[in-house]
Amino acid sequence: MPGAKTNERPGTRAVLRHSSISASKARQVLDLIRGKDADIAAQILRATPRMAAEAVGKVLASAVANAVHNDGLDAEDLYVSACYADESATLKRWRPRARGRATRIRKRTCHVTVIVSRMDDERLARRRAERDATQARRSRRVTESRRRADLSGRLTRRRAAQAEAEEARLAEAEAELDELQETDLEDEDEDVEDVVDDDEADAADEEDENEDEDEDEEGTDGEPDDADEEKDS
Repeated sequence: MPGAKTNERPGTRAVLRHSSISASKARQVLDLIRGKDADIAAQILRATPRMAAEAVGKVLASAVANAVHNDGLDAEDLYVSACYADESATLKRWRPRARGRATRIRKRTCHVTVIVSRMDDERLARRRAERDATQARRSRRVTESRRRADLSGRLTRRRAAQAEAEEARLAEAEAELDELQETDLEDEDEDVEDVVDDDEADAADEEDENEDEDEDEEGTDGEPDDADEEKDS
């Protein structure tokens, strides 16, 4: 039994007539999106580096807009149920060739039709389950990344605290070393002062001894004089 005719297929459609693209080139692009979800089909067309992909993308966007505004459907529940390209008028042109001859140039055109329909309940349920699973995996990844970030933050704070404690310990050690150096300098100053005092005391003692020696010498020098005087008398 033959299938439904082209103009009798169910769904919401959009048609681009007399497109300046050959039907064979348009069909190569349409084969990429047939049976795909509407959003996935749009992504595929945006990533396809062919001239026909831009025209087909506009037709798909128009079909989705018709389904949303005219039939009240949800854009997320739509998929490409049918898409095809029919040949249109062919423009004849001529190109001059050798010996006064001419060659015919055929500029092909086509009609591009994209039909979108609502997915059945089973497919929608499977799609929602896949999205929920994807969302759950994404949530687990986000939670794990946040946990790792918190752990790294705690480790960073712990390392910072350890670094601060080490700096405080080093500061205390430097302060103690400075105090010890100041104490040593004070002790050295006191020792120097004691040495200076001892030297001054020794010098004073030597001066006293010298004075005593001088007095003794003067006394010894005066005694013969007295004896001479006694003898003379």
